[in-house]
Amino acid sequence: QVQLVESGGGLVRAGGSLRLSCAASGRFVSSSVMGWYRQAPGKQREMVARIGSLGGTNYADSVKGRFTITRDIAKNTAYLQMNSLKPEDTAVYYCNVDRRRLDSSLTDFDSWGQGTQVTVSS
Repeated sequence: QVQLVESGGGLVRAGGSLRLSCAASGRFVSSSVMGWYRQAPGKQREMVARIGSLGGTNYADSVKGRFTITRDIAKNTAYLQMNSLKPEDTAVYYCNVDRRRLDSSLTDFDSWGQGTQVTVSS
């Protein structure tokens, strides 16, 4: 089973930036897709960005042009650079690892890490 540890969240003003990190441990992480997801209060968890083992990426329309996902294969770590943050980006951000299609937006994973809180003030 993959272990996931997210970090880097915090409180930032609208227009600011944050960089999230996700350290994953377990078998086959380096050959899997890594993704970032978020859940705002009272809302369903949603896909934010995904990155494949060869560097291909997929983003939710709401974050395109503002967020960038990258990964360090050797460290089994994924990053989410978030720029031009908006109050509607406020949520708990989670990461996960899977072997689904890169364009999948499913969030029905068996387990999640503890997440990291991102709060954007107006």
